Amino acid sequence: MSEPGSVRPGGRTARTRAVVFGATLAELASRSYDQISVETIAVRAGVHKTTIYRRWGTKARLVAEALQEAAEIRIEVPDTGDIGNDLRTLARAVQATLSTREGVATVRALVAGVRHSPEVEQIARRFWAARLAQVGPIVERAVEREQLPRGTSAAEVIEYVAAPLYYRLLIAGEPPTENAADLAAAAALAAARAGVFTSA
Repeated sequence: MSEPGSVRPGGRTARTRAVVFGATLAELASRSYDQISVETIAVRAGVHKTTIYRRWGTKARLVAEALQEAAEIRIEVPDTGDIGNDLRTLARAVQATLSTREGVATVRALVAGVRHSPEVEQIARRFWAARLAQVGPIVERAVEREQLPRGTSAAEVIEYVAAPLYYRLLIAGEPPTENAADLAAAAALAAARAGVFTSA
């Protein structure tokens, strides 16, 4: 027997799922994790709270599934043949995502939710792992082309491209700009070429 909310049906049920997930992300974009509830999500979605309780059971499970679906949305991985162009394109893709309500909601929920729910923490780990697996080949291809030193850590390069953009959003409270994205990519590239991210 399937757990609540684990099946992806079609028709009206699929529409309800989409509406509820959208309302969940919208709630997360407008307030902190501990300020939202099944009731506030139901009001925003225009459905009865019993519908949510019947399908998902708890707020934590609903948030986890909404984030899981968001995590499955893939971003385009550039392959221009030049690591500088690829990292800049990637940084701008991250910046564009962090400039949308859905992107802001997803990131804030991943950061806040891990403190409240082991289930959300697992989703967060899978989310970041999936993102790294998706974009890591950018660095791996650059190493094969001898554009970066042998032994360069793809994970560390990608982290240092993205970290300044997440900092601006989560710490400085400002949406990252394209200029910030270009600077992050250039700084990470310079460090990578200097061998900062190579293993001993």
